[in-house]
Amino acid sequence: MQRKAVIFGIKGAKLTTEERDLIKNEKPWGVILFSRNIKDLNQLRHLITEIKYNINDKNFPILIDQEGGSVSRLNTIIDFSIFSQKFFEKLYSRDKNIFYQYYKIYIEKVCDILNRVGININTVPVLDVRRKISHRIMVDRCFSENPNLVTKLGNLCINLFENKKIATVIKHIPGHGVSKIDSHHKTPVVEMNRNELIKKDFKPFKKCNSLFAMTAHVIYLIYDPIYTATHSKIVINEVIRKLIGFKGILISDDISMKALNYGLINNATRALDAGCNLILHCNGNIKEMKKLIKVVPIIDKFTQRKTSHFYKFLG
Repeated sequence: MQRKAVIFGIKGAKLTTEERDLIKNEKPWGVILFSRNIKDLNQLRHLITEIKYNINDKNFPILIDQEGGSVSRLNTIIDFSIFSQKFFEKLYSRDKNIFYQYYKIYIEKVCDILNRVGININTVPVLDVRRKISHRIMVDRCFSENPNLVTKLGNLCINLFENKKIATVIKHIPGHGVSKIDSHHKTPVVEMNRNELIKKDFKPFKKCNSLFAMTAHVIYLIYDPIYTATHSKIVINEVIRKLIGFKGILISDDISMKALNYGLINNATRALDAGCNLILHCNGNIKEMKKLIKVVPIIDKFTQRKTSHFYKFLG
């Protein structure tokens, strides 16, 4: 499979000529969609059909961030903005039977939309363990402060999506909840000791099995005082691959985020060199995309094999 090791965002609700040519000729591994790309159900279906037509692949990976709550990309179709992971955790704490009914209905409705339009990967669940010090951007996106409950609800989320043939991306591995800073704007640095990280933050990622995972742009001082997880061979090899035991495709978080400060091209190449299998570029800037596609390699044999597993999963 001759695909480049990158997932691109696109600018608007339909492909530009430049985007169409890039997808057709350069063949990125996948495309991720955001609210800016979605007007209504028919428009979204048409957009995805055009993307898949231009790369000549009905199973081409189309991703979306549909967490619910503050990260809901489908709100122009159905407003999911109250259904955050925190909302469902509170429901679980009040009445487990009602929770299971409501959560199943919520995910079935999301999957119904995704299947209708041709999206096959949702970047959920967020397995970050909420802390009292967590940055406010993470509060409603996390299930709980209890890693066992995060694990339980995370596995349920993965299973419900996979039952509907939607693959999942656990994030932000190995754990972003302990961060006080929003990685969209600055580099979070975590000073937590090793035992605390293993006992709480790493635990849900170790206990939940998904085809894909997304890295945290976070420095964990106890493991690597210089590089974020996305850029750290130590964190990726020793923590994510060995200690946690993640065996799937590892995707960087968005390389244009301010937590990474080596410049666009270096952010990409460092992430791949460190052990990320794919890089994520979300902003839809076609000039940046054209620069990146020149330096991003074809996916390696491991990623080819795991991509084949994903295609078999889709059926």
